[in-house]
Amino acid sequence: MISTLGRYKIVSEIGQGAMGVVYKAVDPIIDRTVAIKTINLNLSRQELEEYEQRFQQEIKAAGRLNHPNIVTIYDVGKTESVAYMAMEFLEGLELKDMIASGNLPTPDQVVDIIAQVADGLWFAHQQDIVHRDVKPSNIMVLKGGIAKITDFGIARLPNSAVKTMTGLILGSPRYMSPEQVIGKSIDARSDIFSLGVVLYEALTGIAPFDGDNVNAIMYSTVNTTPPPPSSHNRAIPPMLDLIVAKAMAKLLEDRYQTIKELSEDLREVKRQMDSARPATALKATTAPPQPRPAPTPAASLVDTATIPLPGGAPKEKEDEPAKPLALAKSFDSFDATMRLAAMTDQTDDFREYITQTQKMRAYKGKIESTSPLAAQRPAPAPPPAPAQPPAERKPAFRPAPPRPAPVPVPAATNESASSPAASNILAIVAIVVLGLAAMGLAVALIIK
Repeated sequence: MISTLGRYKIVSEIGQGAMGVVYKAVDPIIDRTVAIKTINLNLSRQELEEYEQRFQQEIKAAGRLNHPNIVTIYDVGKTESVAYMAMEFLEGLELKDMIASGNLPTPDQVVDIIAQVADGLWFAHQQDIVHRDVKPSNIMVLKGGIAKITDFGIARLPNSAVKTMTGLILGSPRYMSPEQVIGKSIDARSDIFSLGVVLYEALTGIAPFDGDNVNAIMYSTVNTTPPPPSSHNRAIPPMLDLIVAKAMAKLLEDRYQTIKELSEDLREVKRQMDSARPATALKATTAPPQPRPAPTPAASLVDTATIPLPGGAPKEKEDEPAKPLALAKSFDSFDATMRLAAMTDQTDDFREYITQTQKMRAYKGKIESTSPLAAQRPAPAPPPAPAQPPAERKPAFRPAPPRPAPVPVPAATNESASSPAASNILAIVAIVVLGLAAMGLAVALIIK
């Protein structure tokens, strides 16, 4: 292996091709790693003329192309035995090696790679340059999934043609378009057909046009239609079958008219495939703490000002039941019910209850049995009867002594004597009933 080539220091040999050897080298002036592609000049005159023209053709084509998906050419030179070209050094794999390994990229990865190649070819077509040799070995896939197309050695430039030997086919038979096979004039749509063949093979691992020899492959290219890619790989969406069929159409008018149309369809399929894919798991495994919600109006219905709380009470143990709080004697359930009705805008619903209660609390006299308040005011319990002394044996007859005439007591005095006790009992009963009703209503509103 040679150690230098021009000003470049050779590091290692990358591979060999029909035109010569490809080396990994370093440009010492700017300390940049490059790939050196050479042409062996120790050939016959006819072969040398052909390869030199192809080499110059690639230099001219690549010199006009500056695109992220096309390999960049830095320099050209010539020694006594070889001509060489220094280009961008690519760290990655050829698409051919990825297919040959049997570990095919996923359909969405294939779509992304081919769409990038289509972008690079679209830029070349806008410069009126047709690649004419699109195949997996001329597509490099770099780390990160970036694809670049290489080897414009047989590209057609405007107003120029490559002189070839009679019967020599420029291009790889498996990826050539029908018009290229039968020797017709070609345009950018030939690259579209070739890229469609590459897409088919990258999706399925099977070449759509194949045979035992070159003639069989060429016949298949012109006359046969391969089965859709999804028949080989069920993971391929049906829309890709349509794209491949349109890209590999035999007739030019049935094919994509520009490779940009192919690129747009591929990206639409990629978008649909990405939207159908389930979302990846979030990095955050726990949610941030949520702020404590503000108290609802129902939560503030209990008037804690009337509930005496012991200060500094010790914390209860978890295994001991909580002790119920006693109801303060000063708790007025009627006032609490009034506030509750006002806060919940239900004054009309409690109007009859409020009116009757106010009347009952204001009335100090005797409640008649026909009054509506009598149903809410329980009758006072009668005083217990005095215990009867044991019966004594009486004489058969003893005249009763004369009794003093009873002093008449006014009825109003009896009523006034019993009224305070009955009123206190009624007030206690009413307070308890109304307190229970208020607490029940508060619980119902809280639950609601």
